[in-house]
Amino acid sequence: MTVAVRPLAGAFAENKDLARDIRLQKILPALERGEIVTVDFADVTGATQSFIHALVSDLFRKYGNDVLDRILFKNCNETVQKVITIVSEYMQESA
Repeated sequence: MTVAVRPLAGAFAENKDLARDIRLQKILPALERGEIVTVDFADVTGATQSFIHALVSDLFRKYGNDVLDRILFKNCNETVQKVITIVSEYMQESA
């Protein structure tokens, strides 16, 4: 399953409440069905740390570090990639 971020969050992903909704309504149900989830950041110029944290942190708590085997991040520019890396490393250390 693919979740396209741009149509949901716009060019700059910053709304953490929206990120939570994406996690609860799209990502989590797909993971519970055993699917691999691709989060597509095509045409997204940036994302805040709070957006990414709201998008994935509870998934680390629920599934542990193995969640990274089930979520793929696609079309991330360097800025978005850095934020995802920061949040993912933080959550792996916390798990």
